[in-house]
Amino acid sequence: MDNPNKPLLIVILGPTACGKTRLAVRVAQAFHGEVVSGDSMQVYRRMDIGTAKVTATEAQGIPHWMIDIREPDEGFSVADFRHEAVCCINDILARGRQPIVCGGTGLYINSLINPYHFSAVGGADVQLRSKLRKEWELQGALAMHQQLREVDPAAAERIHVNDSHRILRALEVWYSEGVPLSSLWEKPASESIYRPLLIGLTADREALYSRIERRIDIMLEQGLVEEVSALLREGIDRNAVSMQGLGYRQIAAYLDGECSLEDAVIMLKRDTRRFAKRQLTWFKRDDRINWFNVDHYCSESVLWSAVKTLIEQTLEGE
Repeated sequence: MDNPNKPLLIVILGPTACGKTRLAVRVAQAFHGEVVSGDSMQVYRRMDIGTAKVTATEAQGIPHWMIDIREPDEGFSVADFRHEAVCCINDILARGRQPIVCGGTGLYINSLINPYHFSAVGGADVQLRSKLRKEWELQGALAMHQQLREVDPAAAERIHVNDSHRILRALEVWYSEGVPLSSLWEKPASESIYRPLLIGLTADREALYSRIERRIDIMLEQGLVEEVSALLREGIDRNAVSMQGLGYRQIAAYLDGECSLEDAVIMLKRDTRRFAKRQLTWFKRDDRINWFNVDHYCSESVLWSAVKTLIEQTLEGE
């Protein structure tokens, strides 16, 4: 059982396009909170449309942290995230406010609600990463995924064969530190430094896919192509970690003449649907999550009432 003396950390998680940002703002308004982003891509400056960053209008005056803290050509690891996010959370707590983590990057969120030993996941080894990327280019996805399976089968089971960023990161941890990255994933939750209240938003499969496709259409209308083009003109390498994010790698391929815009959008929608499925698979393993299916409520206000009741009951139990 969680120690009641630990500070409460409200976490809003789930697959993309389920309304996490709106809910986080509403929770913050009701419970004197501030929001900490748990999204691996929102840390990068000038990458706004493709990462669905909260706008000033959407934030409604609620402070948001862990956004725009790195340049697109800088590395950012889960260890970096945990260190900086913990600093933000503790500052929020020290000011008598309620921290609310909001995002869909499972490894980042797990780093806050589960214990981790981060000696094995420090900053990126640039030379090793470059060597591994060259191997990827020469040998291909299947061979590199098999290489990962040989040294860290648990990670290979969870990481898709075409997810170059996560495969290379897992191999980098193994070759630089001699430990499997997956060893950091299976720690008992009771050792968390916080008392997490996990609120998961989900949706019916087809409705979720429709939301994803609508969101991508809106991103294109808002200027996603122009955003990616500006980053490339700035000199950001297509192989940079930031440019492997959904939206950026597909549009960059179009801008480099590798496919049509229509094909790039088709790939983006397909890859985002697959990503949402992987997010759900990741989160469904944690039985502490209180799930709310947004399609099972007749309105956002009814959904909000259910979430608000859960938080109030948790606070009353302190």
